[in-house]
Amino acid sequence: MLANAIRRLESVPYAFLAIPLRLAVATVFWNSAMTKLANWDTAVALFADEYKVPLLPPELAATMAVSIELTAPVLLVLGLATRATALVLLGMTAVIEIFVYPLAWPTHIQWAAMLLVLLCRGAGALSLDQWIRGRFGGTVA
Repeated sequence: MLANAIRRLESVPYAFLAIPLRLAVATVFWNSAMTKLANWDTAVALFADEYKVPLLPPELAATMAVSIELTAPVLLVLGLATRATALVLLGMTAVIEIFVYPLAWPTHIQWAAMLLVLLCRGAGALSLDQWIRGRFGGTVA
């Protein structure tokens, strides 16, 4: 009975597993963007006082963060350029962990785990990446 249950679990198509991964990561970063956009002056002040990303002026860091946080979730939900998007968000997660909130590693490792699966396995069959691959051939990020 246990072997049968394991076999059934292992037969779940990756496409169905990738969708909640894509949506979960998209939600985290989209919500962050919405918070920043709700009060831009406060967002820039956070980058000046609390986030303090090295080598970047607060205005530029805030603009870059919001740009990524607005674009990446849309791409993930559509399953478009999923691997490239996951790589960008992994980089952003690393910056947040290293320079901003190093004690928040339990949360960041969850984001990283989901992003690593998407980076390594892609968006799955139910995605624009797969549609493009099927229509035009080749590899899609």
